[in-house]
Amino acid sequence: MDQILYDVKDRVAVITLNRPEVANAQTMELLDDLDAAWSRAAADDEVRVIVLKGNGKHFSSGHDLKSGGPPPAKITLESIYAVEARRYLEYTLRWRNVPKPSIAAVQGKCIAGGLMLCWPCDLIVAAENAQFSDPVVHMGIGGVEYHGHTWELGPRKAKEILFTGRPVTADEAEKVGMVNRVVPLDELEPTTMELAGQIAQMHPFALRQAKRAVNQTLDVQGFYAAIQTVFDIHQTGHGNALSDVGFPVLLRHAGMKDKLKSE
Repeated sequence: MDQILYDVKDRVAVITLNRPEVANAQTMELLDDLDAAWSRAAADDEVRVIVLKGNGKHFSSGHDLKSGGPPPAKITLESIYAVEARRYLEYTLRWRNVPKPSIAAVQGKCIAGGLMLCWPCDLIVAAENAQFSDPVVHMGIGGVEYHGHTWELGPRKAKEILFTGRPVTADEAEKVGMVNRVVPLDELEPTTMELAGQIAQMHPFALRQAKRAVNQTLDVQGFYAAIQTVFDIHQTGHGNALSDVGFPVLLRHAGMKDKLKSE
């Protein structure tokens, strides 16, 4: 079964995460296919708006730490950096800067790496049951690779969710401006598609310029430089995990995600 589904209707490209049996946990292959879908939508002149959603009860439980078989006998910081610089940093920044409006539709759990899928989108529509969390401090790491936390939540709320690992509810996220709309679960898809259809009626060049204006303003304020810098800070966390807590903690964290399969 394809891990990523792709469809276009009425000038809206819909990209769907399609691993509901594991709460849309992200393998490296899924991320590669997801990037290809984003690139496909960006290159299609018939597409004016991109929607990202997840099949099943949860948007995404984050990175699939159990994918690819048992862990190798030795992992180096250099090898981790090379993989993450491409699939986590390069991909997310590219999705953020696709010159077309994008909307994430989020339900259920959105954990750690899940944030790296919805945060690059221009708008977020959340179901009432949506919960956003980044509990990787439990792994000896200070936060996921794409540090949108401070920009999306503000500094104190960002510190709170990182220090405690607790989830942010959809209502909380809307109050701080991270989420545009909160709707009942059964209205998530129709609300998202209605919003996408409304935006798709606008002039495509004007949409592109409006998006660029906002993104460039954030970059002037330091967003791009901060993302690059905090990515390197994240890598020191990997160094700590490898030398201190090691694989047992990483695998325990992966085991926490297993519980989502039955929820």
